[in-house]
Amino acid sequence: MDCLERIALRGETEHASIGLTDLRKVKRFEERLEKGLEMQRLARYTIGRAPGGLPRAQKRFNPTWRYLQSAFLMKGRRVVITGGAGFIGSNLAWELCAENEVAVVDDLSTGNLHNIKGLVDGGKVAFSRQSVTDADGLKAIFKGADFVLHQAAIPSVARSVRDPVATNEAGIRGTLSVLSAARETGVKKVVFASSSSVYGDTPTLPKHEGMIPRPMSPYAVTKLAGEHYCRLFTEIYGLKTVSLRYFNVYGPRQDPSSEYAAVIPRFISCALNGEPMPIYGDGMQTRDFTFVRDVVRANALAAESGAIVVYNIGSGRRVSVMELAQKVAEAVGVEPKVVHLPPRAGDVRDSLADITRARDGFSYSPTHSLEEGLRITVEWLKSGR
Repeated sequence: MDCLERIALRGETEHASIGLTDLRKVKRFEERLEKGLEMQRLARYTIGRAPGGLPRAQKRFNPTWRYLQSAFLMKGRRVVITGGAGFIGSNLAWELCAENEVAVVDDLSTGNLHNIKGLVDGGKVAFSRQSVTDADGLKAIFKGADFVLHQAAIPSVARSVRDPVATNEAGIRGTLSVLSAARETGVKKVVFASSSSVYGDTPTLPKHEGMIPRPMSPYAVTKLAGEHYCRLFTEIYGLKTVSLRYFNVYGPRQDPSSEYAAVIPRFISCALNGEPMPIYGDGMQTRDFTFVRDVVRANALAAESGAIVVYNIGSGRRVSVMELAQKVAEAVGVEPKVVHLPPRAGDVRDSLADITRARDGFSYSPTHSLEEGLRITVEWLKSGR
């Protein structure tokens, strides 16, 4: 176990040579999992199937490799999560607080304190209500941090079209403040939450990092600008940064009631309430949907690795919105009902991630199918949590 932890935490899982002794240790750990000695702890704290890699061990011990991977999340680190009361940020907080010192920064303009209330009340995370545009305030929080996972933004293409100034303030000024504070306080690495929206409506599929970006919304522009600032802070100031281009993330803690709710929680909410699912346009547009637990793993892997520059984080598969409506209805257990509405400004037609660079760079690979992710999300929404 200690041997495998050292391999993973050094960020060398992609290149690790697993010998017979190591495989025996993997086997012994698997047996402990099967006996329940470790499963209860992992089930309690693990929201996602944590990072790890170790391809040979994964193939040889497939029945429990997801839980085995949980042992390779970062440990003993001080982590600051901006936007940590939001959808992705709160999932990161719940996952990482088990083995790390976690601080959350969020002004609650779009985040919801309820997402992390149990952690705050239980003293498992430190919460600071403040804006990421306040660089001086961030310095006090960032001091002594190993990693900053920068998730804060106004996460909506539609909202950015309506209010580009607010989106610019949070997305560009906020990111610059985060990078400046991280540099001045000696943070080891910043992981920046970028977006597949930077690719725009280019017809080439799958989208790969070598493509020329063509953002179609103010939100996408802020993400592209953030990537460039990250690159500059690495090249000029030596601050390690990595940008992750998320592809249509979904899962527990995603708000279905917002005016700007993402398609999956909105579809599930409609299906649960017997309402038609709203489809903008003909429904033949396609998306690469990524389960949030895979995004959590990607952040941990990218932070602990030597990876820099830009990486796609997706499932590597696409589905049409009409097909998604069918799958959501099946997950809920109802007949699909849809209503077609006019297309929205800023929406791209098709999206599909090429995740080769992330797989090669820090052993990222998605562990949840769309069907499994939908089932988990439906169960979470039904529970009213």
